[in-house]
Amino acid sequence: MALTDELKALFRDTANRLKGHGRRVFMAQVVKWLGKGGQRRAERELNWNRGTIRKGMHELESGLACIDAFSARGRKRAEEHLPNLLEDIKAIADEQSQADPTFKTTRLYTRITAKEVHKQLVLQKGYTDEALPTEETIRVKLNELGYRLRSVQKCRPQKKIPETDAIFAQLHKLHQEADGDETTLRISMDTKATVLIGHLSRGGKTRVIVKALDHDMQPDEKLTPFGIFLPQYDELYLYFTRSSATSDFIVDCLCDFWSTVRERFPQVQTLLVNQDNGRENHSRRTQFMNRITEFVDEFQVTVQLAYYPPYHSKYNPIERAWGVLENHWNGSLLDTIETALNFARTMTWNGRHPAVKLVEKTYQTGVRLTPKEMEELEERFERLPGLEKWFVRIEPVPP
Repeated sequence: MALTDELKALFRDTANRLKGHGRRVFMAQVVKWLGKGGQRRAERELNWNRGTIRKGMHELESGLACIDAFSARGRKRAEEHLPNLLEDIKAIADEQSQADPTFKTTRLYTRITAKEVHKQLVLQKGYTDEALPTEETIRVKLNELGYRLRSVQKCRPQKKIPETDAIFAQLHKLHQEADGDETTLRISMDTKATVLIGHLSRGGKTRVIVKALDHDMQPDEKLTPFGIFLPQYDELYLYFTRSSATSDFIVDCLCDFWSTVRERFPQVQTLLVNQDNGRENHSRRTQFMNRITEFVDEFQVTVQLAYYPPYHSKYNPIERAWGVLENHWNGSLLDTIETALNFARTMTWNGRHPAVKLVEKTYQTGVRLTPKEMEELEERFERLPGLEKWFVRIEPVPP
């Protein structure tokens, strides 16, 4: 049978007006009228689906109507109804997560439960009970995001000082304020244990044969990594030094980092700096506080130092990056500095490569201010009453 343009338009319009069983039977009747090869012609000239046509032929010949049962196909995933749900769950869980202390895995050990996440989504993120999925769905989402509950004996802090809970409460407050304020940029800084460079065994496994020296007592070089991490942007900056990781080295890295990225953040007026109370960067270390103050005045930006309590530094976000790096060069022979740097460049954090730089400058240890100089400098600091060691705000002096 010939299909004129008028017939084609009529068949298409009629099929579009019908639904379900009636539409399929009509399509089958048209195909039957077309005769031999009708299914192929209908697909080619009317743009009808062959599978739908076959189903209609079956219904036409058997006299039975197939039930579509759209409701039995299941509902859409929760994140399709709530586009920000996964990010909000991640933000809440990250506050309660800590890294593997051995840095052998990138798994986060999360203390918070699905019930508590549901509660915090309502309190912190403004959801309603009716809009949120069930606790079981939230539990599934937590597992899919990599937050799994584990009994981790090695991650328990050795000690807990009286100020620990108050420090964490203040950290949580500052983090929430920073995340909601475009004029504040939160950064996380820390150094990793010194890496020995040479034909030395570092443990781990590899797919290629690697032969190392029997004893690791005389490395060719020593390399100390220092990292700066932006939790809100998942960006990582790694610096390496063959010298000592002193206060001057830490602040020099901070200066280089801020010189690199500050044009991207013209609105930022405050840097919230998360650290642990290390030997070279705690708030009573005179040279560190002196250099930080110089940084504040040079770049005309306020710095809020926020330290994690003793024995709890693994809650610092940068610690997770060290786990990724250790996993990345696991079992490899770091026989030269360039090898170590190349491994650092090829690692990824959430799909992004870090910016890697070797600092060639040699740093002198033991540099410090006199008590009188430190007393004058102390007038610049705004320490939080009761938590003076852990929270210090430094504002710039106008040029």
